[in-house]
Amino acid sequence: MFQSFDATSRPEQGPPRLAALREVMAADGLDGFLVPRADAHQGENVAPCDERLAWLTGFTGSAGFAAVLADEAGLFVDGRYRLQVREQAADVFTPVDRYEVQLGDWLAERLSLDARVGFDPWLHTVGQVAALRERLDEAGILLAPCDNLVDRLWDDRPPPPDRPFRAHDTALAGESAADKRARLAAELREAGQRAALLTLPDSIAWLLNIRGADVARTPVPRAFALLRDDGSVELFCGPGQADPVADHLGPDVAVLPRDGLRAALSETEGPVRLDPASAPQVLADTLAEADVEVVHGDDPCLLPKARKTDAELAGMREAHLRDGAAMCRFLAWLDATAPDGGLTEIAVVTALESFRRETNALQDISFETICGAGPNGAIVHYRVTEATDRPVQPGELLLVDSGGQYLDGTTDITRTVIVGTPEPEQRACFTRVLQGMIAVSRARFPKGVAGAHLDVLARTPLWLAGLDYDHGTGHGVGAYLGVHEGPQALSRRSGVPLEPGMILSNEPGYYRADAFGIRIENLLAVREAPPIEGGDARVMYDFETLTWVPIDRRLIDGALLSRPERDWIDAYHAATFTRIAPRLEGAALAWLEQACAPLPRPGGTDS
Repeated sequence: MFQSFDATSRPEQGPPRLAALREVMAADGLDGFLVPRADAHQGENVAPCDERLAWLTGFTGSAGFAAVLADEAGLFVDGRYRLQVREQAADVFTPVDRYEVQLGDWLAERLSLDARVGFDPWLHTVGQVAALRERLDEAGILLAPCDNLVDRLWDDRPPPPDRPFRAHDTALAGESAADKRARLAAELREAGQRAALLTLPDSIAWLLNIRGADVARTPVPRAFALLRDDGSVELFCGPGQADPVADHLGPDVAVLPRDGLRAALSETEGPVRLDPASAPQVLADTLAEADVEVVHGDDPCLLPKARKTDAELAGMREAHLRDGAAMCRFLAWLDATAPDGGLTEIAVVTALESFRRETNALQDISFETICGAGPNGAIVHYRVTEATDRPVQPGELLLVDSGGQYLDGTTDITRTVIVGTPEPEQRACFTRVLQGMIAVSRARFPKGVAGAHLDVLARTPLWLAGLDYDHGTGHGVGAYLGVHEGPQALSRRSGVPLEPGMILSNEPGYYRADAFGIRIENLLAVREAPPIEGGDARVMYDFETLTWVPIDRRLIDGALLSRPERDWIDAYHAATFTRIAPRLEGAALAWLEQACAPLPRPGGTDS
């Protein structure tokens, strides 16, 4: 079983640990200290040794940070974690919306002239430090790099993982590592840059066609790399990690100790490209101290990695068919079992993972399964534990957001289902969420359009009812890499133009505290759309659907749907049956046939 149900949050430890941290701060002459939920690679998933924010506060969400002062401690999170942070963190930590309140403003309002705020420069990016330092300089506050104060206090901190790497088949990648290195090296030469510093594990995994096991749920190596303008690479990792892939890497990839990175940077001939959005401040400082010229620019792997090759797209399609069949077996089991009572959230999560394991292809789950029954569904990133496990009860909605890691692809799917008979309000809210999901799925847009332009499509049906949700509509997804991948996203904050080959989630939702949560999610691939007769001769894009699992028809209020929306649902279900039926038999096949039946056609608008 990949997922565990241990309660990792220890809110009762927050007050004494906070007091101990303040003592260390005072001894070091610091008026504040920053504790991000981050590692040196800025990954969403971090190793246990890097869970400093959870150790201090009890908050286990995948994003956030604490700003600790002598008499106040702000815990900054986004809207996804509004409910979770209140349940997990002790009241000595004050929740703050990180998008409504800027950290620099918060600190400037509370600290006096010449105050010193400490931070670990391995855990904060160049861009983060520059923005914060600019604001604090205005207030006469010093942002001071220091060693990590939490590490001094964390006596039983786990050791860093150094698990062996493995090769990723070129047939699945669609391009050899040598060709990738040569292509990006040519870009460096054209830009007049001698090297690029790579700090994102998924970039290194993609570039070298390797995978790792240092971080749960994401098959990436905990490593750094320097890509030279001649196509050679220096890979900095733990002892023995690269031994299994030595032949695969070849003679143009030098494997060096992880702790030798800063010395190597000091001897590097510039200009060196550094991505301020992901590179830790300490590495920029190292280059500056050695007078190495630095050029700020995007990680050169980001866009090529996001534009999936034909082989990667084929693998993602197959992974989603395999995963879709497992999901249908699970949903058939759930429909047959839940009405009898006795199921809990843990039982549901356990069953779902077992159905995925039956594929004999599952490498890992792609994230901790979110399974929220009734009011737990309103906690956007809820993770069930033995302490929070809740019965699945008739009349309640059950939100299940899950995914699998397969050698040929990464999946991420959310389905919200009803146990028993739904209430009219549940159906109305579900249908409005579904309408937003359909609007994005049907979108057709010109080249140059970014995710921010499409996010409104998903929200409009909810806005018209006075409703909304506090998370982005979609994120990028990797090919047997991170289930969250940049730079593309469907979000009001994303200005990255969408390009063919990019894969995104499409997951609008609605959450009513203490009542229910609704989210419906498919993965989509951007592709070039066929021309329309009489249309302009301009490049247009649309989406290919990758996810094929029925949407709960019992929760759809047909009176709210337009004819095109009903047609889309029926066409989606017909296509789902065609693709998934050959992979099922018996009761699961019978369930699929019923779940994919056309919607009844009562009244409703026909436009």
